[in-house]
Formats: sequence, C-alpha cells, structure tokens
Amino acid sequence: MSNNSDTKVASNFIKNIVAEDLKSGKYKEILTRFPPEPNGYLHIGHAKSIVLNFGLADEFNGKTNLRFDDTNPIKEDTEYVESIKEDVKWLGYDWDELHFASNYFDEMYKRALILIKKGEAYVCDLNADEIREYRGTLTKPGKESTDRNRTVDENLELFQKMRNGEFKDGEKVLRAKIDMASPNINLRDPVIYRIAHTEHQNTGNKWCVYPMYDFAHPIEDAIEGVTHSICTLEFEDHRPLYDWVVRECEMENVPKQIEFARLNITNTVMSKRKLKKLVDEKFVDGWDDPRMPTIAGLRRRGFTAASIRNFCKAIGVAKASSIVDSQMLDYFLRDDLEKKAPRTMAVLRPLKVIITNYPEEKTETFKVENNPDDPSAGTREVPFSRELYIEQEDFMENPPKKYYRLFPGNEVRLKGAYFVKCSDVIKDANGNVVELHCTYDPASRGGNSPDGRKVRGTIHWVNASTAIKAEVRLYEPLILDESEEQGSDSFLDNVNPNSLEILNGFLEPEMKNAQPGEKFQFFRHGYFNVDPKLAGEDKLVFNRIVSLKSSFKIKK
Repeated sequence: MSNNSDTKVASNFIKNIVAEDLKSGKYKEILTRFPPEPNGYLHIGHAKSIVLNFGLADEFNGKTNLRFDDTNPIKEDTEYVESIKEDVKWLGYDWDELHFASNYFDEMYKRALILIKKGEAYVCDLNADEIREYRGTLTKPGKESTDRNRTVDENLELFQKMRNGEFKDGEKVLRAKIDMASPNINLRDPVIYRIAHTEHQNTGNKWCVYPMYDFAHPIEDAIEGVTHSICTLEFEDHRPLYDWVVRECEMENVPKQIEFARLNITNTVMSKRKLKKLVDEKFVDGWDDPRMPTIAGLRRRGFTAASIRNFCKAIGVAKASSIVDSQMLDYFLRDDLEKKAPRTMAVLRPLKVIITNYPEEKTETFKVENNPDDPSAGTREVPFSRELYIEQEDFMENPPKKYYRLFPGNEVRLKGAYFVKCSDVIKDANGNVVELHCTYDPASRGGNSPDGRKVRGTIHWVNASTAIKAEVRLYEPLILDESEEQGSDSFLDNVNPNSLEILNGFLEPEMKNAQPGEKFQFFRHGYFNVDPKLAGEDKLVFNRIVSLKSSFKIKK
C-alpha cells in the first residue's frame, strides 16, 4: 500500500492483463510482490518495479508483499536488507507482508524431494564448467549427463548427503530432469540446488545446500499466493521453467509471470555488480554517494520521493527496451522542488565588494519572499551593509559585448537592494582580482530605478559581516558515455574524473538553522540539499541536487 496521492499510472499492457483477470474471475484479489535480492542497495531501476508493483495493488485494491530473495548467502548481508526496507518506505510505500525466501527453505527442500521421487530431478557430479559445456548452444542440442539415469533411491540418498554436508562446494548439484534438446536452453536440465558451506544472514548454519533462483522464485510466489509475478524482460525465456516448477512441484496456487522492459537511463550504470565495483574500488565514497543512482544516493543528494514516483509513472511500462534521457528525471525533480523549496542567496565563488560611499557603521535589512510560487511561505529579512560578497563570474575586467554584469564603470542591480557601479578593481601581486570598490545610489533602494534609467544586469549577493560559511558540492554525471556498456568492466574507463567539485562559499545568515535533508533554491545556482551524512553542528554541507534550467521538454 502507498501513502502518497500521486496521479495513477497510465494504462499499460500489464494493467490490462490484471483488469481482465479480475473481470473474468480468475482472481478475486490481486497480490503482487517486490522481491529484491539483498546483495546491494536498490537503484533507480528498482524504483520502477516498486512503483509498478505497489501501484497496481493500490489501483486494484490488492496487496503487495516485500520479499527478500536471499538464496545466495555468499553475496547477501543484513545491511542490504535494512537499506531496502528504508528505501521502499522513503519512496512512499508500505508492504502488506514481509517475507524472506530463506523462511521457505524447508518447504523448498520438500518440493525438491517430490521432484526426485517423480523421477524429475537427479544429483549430478559435473562441475560448473562441464555443465556449461554439456548444455549446448542455441543451434546445437545439449548432451545428457551420465548421472541423469541414477535411480530414485540413489538420488534421494545423495541429496540427503548433500543436505548433511558430506560433500564439498561444487562437488555435486541437484538438477531438474527436463529436456537436454529443448530449444529453450533454460529447460536443459537446469541446476536447482547447489552446495555452499557458508553462513546465511537469516538462517545461520542450518543449511549447506541452497536453491537456485529459478527454482526458489516460483515456489515463493506460489506459497504466498502471488497472482501476478511481474519481472523484467530478461526473465521472459525463464517463464517456461517458472511454470514447470510450479506445476511439477504440485503447488496449489498458480501465479502468472509477466515481463516488462527494464529501465535504462543515459549516463547511468544500472547493474548492482557494477555499482558495487564503483564502491569497492573507491570511485565513490559508498553506496549512498550522491553521484550514485542508488535510492540512498539520490535521497542523500536531495531527490524527492515524489519526483522519482512521477518519473517512473511517466516513462510507462512496455515490452520493448529503450533508453530514457536522464534529463527527464531532472525535469520531474525541478517540477517538484519549484513548488516546495524556499529561495535564498548563496555565493559559491566569492569576490569581496566594498561600497565606498555606504556608511561604515550602517546595517539595514530588505524583506524578501521565501518562495514567489508559494505566498504562504512568507518572507525573511536579509541584512545589507558596506561589505558584500558576489560571484567571481559576475565581474569581468574586459567583458565581451552583451555582458551586463559588473565591469569597470558599469552599473548593476543588487537583487532586492540597490544599484551599484564599479569604480575600482583591487588586485594581488599576481594580478588576480581580489576586491572591487563600488558606489551605490541611495535612491535606488529595493532595486528600483529612481529616474527611469535602465540597468540591465541583476546579480545576487551576501552580506559579508553576517554571512554563513558552507561547503557546497557540485555534481556532474558519474559516467561519461551515453548509456551503460553491457558485459565487461570497461565502463570504469568512462568514469568522469570531474564528477565532483567542492567549493567553500557564503550563505545568508538564516541558513545557519538549515537542517539535514532540507532543500533550498540558491538564486541562479539551482536546488540544494543539506547533506544528512556530512553536515554537523559546526559544519554545513550542501549538495546541488539539480541546476535551475534545462532545454528538456516532456512530449505531450
């Protein structure tokens, strides 16, 4: 169930299937599930599955389970379990029941015995390489293992010995006996149990044999009474095996597997294995690094749950694979933040300005709207005095044509304050500009022209004596190529060495009270989030979530 009020997902082929199954009476109530393996953090691709599964249940008054497919103890960890729970809840959803595949290990073992007794499973001594060799190719049928004709009693005895820990890892496996000549390679006697003398994060050392995903998953769905088992397109060829397991293991409930195209986004890695490599090889500072496409990373950077949900709903559900422009996600992020984020002024690359004709002891304030798009957000008082900070890029000593910001002799508007004119440029011994001297027009208070003269440039500023220091982190895409390269680890060659820039800037004094996770629009710079991991009582750290503008448009 969800606790958000977003618009419903547009009609798609999965919704049509569910609606027809309910209309025909095949199912009285739908039950979907989100079944992640706890071997890494969830990423934006998982968000699409979460929104789809929970959204279908919400729309058709059904239920959704969260189930951890923890059948591979070598790669799994409780850290990932807890992170996944947090991510699902943060996205705005709550599961009806929480399950672990490992809670069904006893039942799966019984179902494997059923297959053996029916002569539909056998213990095989071939190693992984030999099994792969015997499997054949898309154009060449497989070769049967010499162990395929073992008797039922022999298979039962060997499987029990596997269960008792009498064999080493990889020494024996249990395989389904289906068809080594099947045009579908997944049906060529797939392995359904392997030996792993490894402690399990949920069951400890109770087991040393573990079911393979293709055997475990359909049994889990059937046990829970899942009606529609929705998975990504790479499992389409596995569906005959899914149905075979449900049927031959004599499961009472018969789920329907439906496949849809996974989410692919430009400049984004969508593989947990590759994301783990980025973490392990220190390209990022963890799974929640704000450059990562993980839910934890997006949350820390400052993405809103609503923007991710709306993005997932807008891209839709289809059978055909496609690549979505990453700017589309940014579009929904800006749309959400524009309505909610308070405005403030921040100078990220400061240049000191002294207004030489402004009284030295004087300080005044200007009333500024917190959010022009939300009148209920109120106003704040911004202090102003003789010494200010402006952005370095808002001054050029020798500007090109149509440069309307500060340069010697030019007048600009300080946002909400006064007109100022550059009168002198102060440089250090190396010729670098370190300070500007300006004069102001007292009659232009509020930034209004007293005599109708035109001032084309408006720049932002921060009062120097009351400014708050802050670390500001600017992010660019972590991956430089347009889409994730499949297969090899050469994607590491495309990691952007300039994906993070750290600046030390100045903010309005009210920002000293900013809390971790709060979001603001820095005038002219973009939207920023107080980093919940790095910010502390004596330090403010802001992550740029997204810039202010983009040429990207949503197609109607």
